[in-house]
Amino acid sequence: MLHKVLRNKKIILASASPRRKQIFEMLGLKSLCVPPQIEELITDQKPYLQVMHHASNKARAVALKMDEDALIVASDTIVFCDGKVLGKPETRDRAIEYLRLLSGKKHIVYSAICLAIGSFMLCDYEKSLVQFANLNDQQISYYLATKEPIDKAGAYGIQGYGSQFIEKISGCYFNVMGFPVNLFYRMVQKIPKELL
Repeated sequence: MLHKVLRNKKIILASASPRRKQIFEMLGLKSLCVPPQIEELITDQKPYLQVMHHASNKARAVALKMDEDALIVASDTIVFCDGKVLGKPETRDRAIEYLRLLSGKKHIVYSAICLAIGSFMLCDYEKSLVQFANLNDQQISYYLATKEPIDKAGAYGIQGYGSQFIEKISGCYFNVMGFPVNLFYRMVQKIPKELL
C-alpha cells in the first residue's frame, strides 16, 4: 500500500489543488504542497500528450527548488469534447461555453501524473469516458453561482455540485476528480527500490 511504501519518503505534491491534497490525505500520505509556477498552454497536440507535457513541466519546475531525494508528484487534467481541449475556464463566459458544449454529450477526461526523484522521472496518463446530462441555461446559471466551475478543467467538479450532471463514467472516478489513484499506485511500484 502507498502509505507503507512511501512512509519514509519526503513527498512534494506539485499542486495547488485542494482535491489532490484531499486525495493524498485519504491515502494516508503526508506531503508538502508546492504549487508550480508554469503556464499550462492549450496546444494542437493530442490531449494525452498535453497533460503529460504539463505534468512533467510542473515536476521539473518544483524539483529545482527541492532536495534531490524528495519524491515530486505532479499532475494535470484536461477535458476533451467534440475535438476541443477544455482546460480551466478563465472567465464566466468561458465556463458557460464549456458547460453548453458538454451538455448531453460524452467527453473524455485525461489526467497525467509525473513522478520525479533526482534524475529519475516517470510520466503516464489515464483517461475516462463521462456522459454528461442535458443542461439548460438556468441550471448552468445556478451551477456558476456556486463558483465551483472556475478552477476546474472542463468547468465542472465531479466531487462537488457538478456530480449532479454525471450520468455515467467508464474508467477511473479519481481520474475525473483530477488524480488517478490506481495509476499513481502502479507508477510508484516502478520506482527503483534504492530511491525509496
